[in-house]
Amino acid sequence: MKITRVELRNKEKEDSRMKAIAKVTLDEAFVVTGIRLIQGDDKMFIAMPSRKVSEGVYDDVCHPVNQETRKMFEDAIFNAYEEMKKSGEEIVKIDL
Repeated sequence: MKITRVELRNKEKEDSRMKAIAKVTLDEAFVVTGIRLIQGDDKMFIAMPSRKVSEGVYDDVCHPVNQETRKMFEDAIFNAYEEMKKSGEEIVKIDL
């Protein structure tokens, strides 16, 4: 499995930890939308798409099943974020 495209939309707002929303294409065949880039207390992290299932409990719609795959997503999204910051664009699309 390989990430073939990352699209990032700037969502930075004052007093918000959310920095961007990502859409990631895998093998030019499958798209995962709604991945949030969040500024944590110590570092940035990604939050996979989720839905509310009951009384405030959220469940991931999809997620990596191992650390290697999570790192692949993080690296691609973090690199796209750096490109967005450099370019000043609100939307960045990167083909890998």
